[in-house]
Amino acid sequence: MAEPEVVDDKEQSRYEVHLDGETVAIADYVKQPGTVSFTHTETLAGHKRRGLAGRMIDRALRDAEAEGLAVIPFCSFVSDYIAGHEELRDLVPEDRRAEFGIPGD
Repeated sequence: MAEPEVVDDKEQSRYEVHLDGETVAIADYVKQPGTVSFTHTETLAGHKRRGLAGRMIDRALRDAEAEGLAVIPFCSFVSDYIAGHEELRDLVPEDRRAEFGIPGD
């Protein structure tokens, strides 16, 4: 089995995980000046519980960080991921963290 590949499909405004020529996970986003909002994450049946979505979201959040974007995690998978990774919490504006269940400092 090939290694999963995470790509940013900018035309469709979503991150994707490609595995053996198939798209097996997606994370939709909306970029606005200074922010990126994650609206939906989905892993296709048969590919769940393998860490693919986590790998994809980690890449997406690190890309946002590199671009200097604030993250608005409307998707519960993304907000849960951030809550569990202390080093990523600063990506969410401090005044909005409670709204998404992300611990403050």
